[in-house]
Amino acid sequence: MVHMIKILGRHLRESFKSLGRNTWMTFASISAVTVTLILVGVFLVIMLNLNNMATNAEKQVEIKVLIDLTADQKAQDKLQNDIKELKGIQSVTFSSKEKELDQLVDSFGDSGKSLTMKDQENPLNDAFVVKTTDPHDTPNVAKKIEKMDHVYKVTYGKEEVSRLFKVVGVSRNIGIALIIGLVFTAMFLISNTIKITIFARRKEIEIMKLVGATNWFIRWPFFLEGLLLGVFGSVIPIALVLSTYQYVIGWVVPKVQGSFVSLLPYNPFVFQVSLVLIAIGAVIGVWGSLTSIRKFLRV
Repeated sequence: MVHMIKILGRHLRESFKSLGRNTWMTFASISAVTVTLILVGVFLVIMLNLNNMATNAEKQVEIKVLIDLTADQKAQDKLQNDIKELKGIQSVTFSSKEKELDQLVDSFGDSGKSLTMKDQENPLNDAFVVKTTDPHDTPNVAKKIEKMDHVYKVTYGKEEVSRLFKVVGVSRNIGIALIIGLVFTAMFLISNTIKITIFARRKEIEIMKLVGATNWFIRWPFFLEGLLLGVFGSVIPIALVLSTYQYVIGWVVPKVQGSFVSLLPYNPFVFQVSLVLIAIGAVIGVWGSLTSIRKFLRV
């Protein structure tokens, strides 16, 4: 165990020396990782926040079941129980016609005050507000409720809900595809950059092979170099994410308070993103190094 630690320590020292000797190649590799991780970081922050907004919007999707005016209390209770027994129901809340009128008046703002009916009978229906466990089940549940007795009308913003689910699905897929594309682009760039470095050190590799070094012994310094390049390349992107996201939260949050448009909290979100960027940087660096050296080891 002690022997392994000594070997690892020696490889680590050699890796640092090698990075120092090949200054321009080191700079080129770190720059490639840095630029890629900045783009990945930006897309990751945007995609995760869009995903959060979409989830919040989905949670607000609800079915309004207008109860037939002829339904007495017993019929209303039966209808409520029938709805609750449906699969995938999260909650069923009663909303009186008085509450429905208040909400209608509020939705018109100042001009809605003229709609108040002091001496007139309220023409609206009592209603049940239904929420499903999975918002995507809303259309199917709404169809089942429509067929029940004492249901006057069922509304859930059919077109808006369908459009929301389509937009959410497309934005998530585009975000994932962009991030995967950027990561593979970075791997290709750093692989080629490290390939040039290794080509410049081919004599060093040949000498190591001649004196009996195993392939893994030769790989270790390059493995550690790739790891260090990836980690160093993630420093600037992480600093940018930490500073920029704090500014964005301070600017956006007061403007969107109360709506479904809400940003993920600074802590722990930015630190989670930072760990992801370090991990991606390390994977890019290591993969680039190991794939580049394969040719010279004839594995």
